[in-house]
Amino acid sequence: MNKPGLSHILTFRNTAIALVVTWTLLFIVVPTLMIAVVSVLQRDARTFVTPAFSLESYMALADPVYLKIFGKSFAYAAMTTLLCLLVGFPFAFFLARTRKRWQKPLLLLVIIPFWTSSLIRTYALIIILKANGIINTWLRAAGIIKLPLEILYTDIAVYIGLVYTLLPFMILPLYASLEKLDFRLVEAAFDLGARPVQVFTRIILPLSLPGIMAGAIMVFLPAMGLFYVPDLLGGAKSMLLGNLIKNQFLVAGNWPFGSAVSVFLTMLMLGLMAIYFKTMKRINTSVMEEA
Repeated sequence: MNKPGLSHILTFRNTAIALVVTWTLLFIVVPTLMIAVVSVLQRDARTFVTPAFSLESYMALADPVYLKIFGKSFAYAAMTTLLCLLVGFPFAFFLARTRKRWQKPLLLLVIIPFWTSSLIRTYALIIILKANGIINTWLRAAGIIKLPLEILYTDIAVYIGLVYTLLPFMILPLYASLEKLDFRLVEAAFDLGARPVQVFTRIILPLSLPGIMAGAIMVFLPAMGLFYVPDLLGGAKSMLLGNLIKNQFLVAGNWPFGSAVSVFLTMLMLGLMAIYFKTMKRINTSVMEEA
C-alpha cells in the first residue's frame, strides 16, 4: 500500500518530467529539425525558401570567402578559450583551496554577471574602452599617456568582450574539478622532492583535465556564435560565424545558407562533445586499471 503523499510526489515528478520533455521538444528539438530541413531547401526571394531539395547551401560552405570566415572564427574561439583558461585556472585553483566559508561568496562573484544581460554588459564595456572612456581617462590623468589608446573597434576589444562574457563558463567547470582534487597527493609529491612544475604537470593538470575540457567546450562554441560582441566592440569589422548566420537570416534573406552554417556549428558541437566523452571514458578506464 502506498504511503500517504507518495502518489502526490509521483504525480509532481511525472508532471515536471512531462513539462521538461515538452519544453525540450518545442523549443530545442523542433527548431533544430526545422533548421536542418531548411538547410537542404532552395532559396526564394519572396518566401525565403521553396520546397525543393538542394545541397547548394552546403556546397557554398567550401567557398574561399566562407572558409576564411571559418578559419578566423576558429582562431578567435581558440584564443578566447586559451585566455579564459589562463585567467580562470588560477582563480578556480584559489577558489578550491580557500576556506569553505569564503567559497560561496567568491562563487557568487562569478555568478553575479549572469544576473544582467550580456548585451547590456557589452555596452558597458564600450564606456570603459572608448577613447574618452574610463581606461583612457585614468591613464591620461596619471600621466602615463598623452593621446588616448585605440582599444575600441579593434581585435583586442573583441577578445576582451569575449573573455569577459565567457570566463564564468570556464571557471565553474574548473572549480568543480579542482574542488574534488585530493590535495594530499600534492603534499605527498612535495614531500618526495617534486618541484612545483612537476607537481602541476603530473598531478594537478591531469586530474583537472575533465574540468579543462568541459570549460573549453563551453567557451569555444559560444565564442564562435556570439555575433553582438564583434559587432559592438569590433565595429562590425570582425566577421565571425555568428555574424555570418545573423546576416544571412536578417540581411541577405538567405535562410538555407544561414541554416547550413547553423547545422555546421551544431555538428561541430556534437563532435567536440563526442571527443569529450571519449576522453573521459579513457581517463576513467586508466584510473580503474591503476586502482
